Amino acid sequence: MLLKDHKDLKAAITAIPPKEKDKLLLRLIAKDKVLTEHLHFKLLEDESDLEQRREALTTELDEAVSALVKMRKSTSKDALSILRKLNGRVNHHYKVTKDPNTEVELRLHLLMIIPLGYNESVFSPLAKFNERLKTYFLRTTLALYKKYIKLHEDLQYDLKDEFNILLQKLGQHQLSNGAREVGLPGEIE
Repeated sequence: MLLKDHKDLKAAITAIPPKEKDKLLLRLIAKDKVLTEHLHFKLLEDESDLEQRREALTTELDEAVSALVKMRKSTSKDALSILRKLNGRVNHHYKVTKDPNTEVELRLHLLMIIPLGYNESVFSPLAKFNERLKTYFLRTTLALYKKYIKLHEDLQYDLKDEFNILLQKLGQHQLSNGAREVGLPGEIE
């Protein structure tokens, strides 16, 4: 049931006394954890808090990938699992802050540091995860590129070199053809 389809309900809600409306609003907000966190950020935090959140998440990304690299026998399955988990953390950061600039910076950082060089044998049960990792990486890069081109020109200029390094990483791991097929450029000029 959508509110826009029920104009009489919308009118009834606006007619509720303010005190009762506040109680209902607080009950509704309490049911959604992300909405509660977003409202806290929007109403009680400022630009310095955004920077602290970005730094804390960057540290979390670095530590998780560092732990992956230090694992004795890490596999593409491990890398895919960690990449998905950390990508989810970046998604949560965006849902809370609604800041596309830090989202692009964090996702670019994540894709730059995650290892892709797993060469499991074709006969290994882990070979399918190697392909899944590369496919997920490519799709995430494409989604990031679409967000990158929507950023302000100055931010695009600041991130251009890093993004070009990411595009080169695709080539180093035999993903250039796939990148061209999905519409990624070979280089950003």
